[in-house]
Amino acid sequence: MFDVYLNDRRDLLVVRNGLPIPLPGATGRWRKKKKVASVSEDIKLAVERQGYYMRKLTNFKKR
Repeated sequence: MFDVYLNDRRDLLVVRNGLPIPLPGATGRWRKKKKVASVSEDIKLAVERQGYYMRKLTNFKKR
C-alpha cells in the first residue's frame, strides 16, 4: 500500500504506507490525501529505488 500526499502547489508525493515524508527541505505543506492499494509500475519502481515518487504539477502544464 502507498500513501499519497499533495502540497499547496498541487505537487504529488507517493511513499510506502506508514513511512514519513522523506524530503527534509520540501517546500510547502504536504497533506495526506488517501491510501491506495496499487500504483502504476513506473511509480512503484521509483518508490522502490529512492523511497518516494514526486511529481511537480508544473511538469505537466501545457505551454
